[in-house]
Amino acid sequence: MRPVRKAILPVAGLGTRFLPATKATPKEMLPIIDKPLVQYAAEEAIDIGVTEIIFITSHSKRSIEDHFKKNEQLESSLKEKGKDSSIDLIHPKKFEDIKFSYINQSKQKGLGHAISLAEDLINEEDDAVAILLPDDLFISSSKSCLQTLSDLYEETNSSVIAINKVAKEELSSYGVIDARMISERVYELNGIVEKPNPEEAPSDLAVCGRYILTKSIFKSLNNIKRGVGGEYQLTDAIKDLIDIEKVTGSLYEGKKFDCGSKKGFVEATIAMALSNPDTKEDVLGFIDSIKN
Repeated sequence: MRPVRKAILPVAGLGTRFLPATKATPKEMLPIIDKPLVQYAAEEAIDIGVTEIIFITSHSKRSIEDHFKKNEQLESSLKEKGKDSSIDLIHPKKFEDIKFSYINQSKQKGLGHAISLAEDLINEEDDAVAILLPDDLFISSSKSCLQTLSDLYEETNSSVIAINKVAKEELSSYGVIDARMISERVYELNGIVEKPNPEEAPSDLAVCGRYILTKSIFKSLNNIKRGVGGEYQLTDAIKDLIDIEKVTGSLYEGKKFDCGSKKGFVEATIAMALSNPDTKEDVLGFIDSIKN
């Protein structure tokens, strides 16, 4: 199989958990320290060799498109002020040869529907596509989550999804897999269910927001009907895919933050601040000052 060259980032969600902040600002543009959440996911994709990023977006999220465009006026202003080093911050060199595509999802019909909209941009030379949910932020001291999946994809020639262990009481918020262990951190999927009753969940292994799926997923997306919540679920399409080809799960090594929740967003901000030598000591000092 050929390397993955395209990535889909669904960013059309309403972000209701962050109102009123998301009334005019997409939740994906909320910053973790000094970088919007969506940029972390885009860079993670680019770092595995992706050359086209496909955003499934909505008409109200024009700022995402503006963020990934070059801003000649701002660059010129920075140069005039002798702030050349800031230019790479607003348009990193790694973005220079990347194609950013945008598809409008006019109605919210679920993650499966959002992914299906990218089908026309997947060509004959694309054996698989990466899918990244920007709400999920991963921090690792070694490989990124998507790099781990990419390596396993090349090794197995199969679809690969990221998984992590979840507390029983939280399983009803995730897609949960039924699988057999192949090695310490690798599983072959026998099945998957979206948001199960914790008492009926097949395991404590839940899907987190990184996938590399063969393009057969689009055929499976066309096979599914509305599922949980009356929406077209990507989980149901993966379940269909398992019936026709191998799907592998990889336990993620590192920290995952659900930045779609206030708790996860704050935790991610603190974690990133503590990982930055410019802010670490100040943040630690502040945390210590408010302990009591």
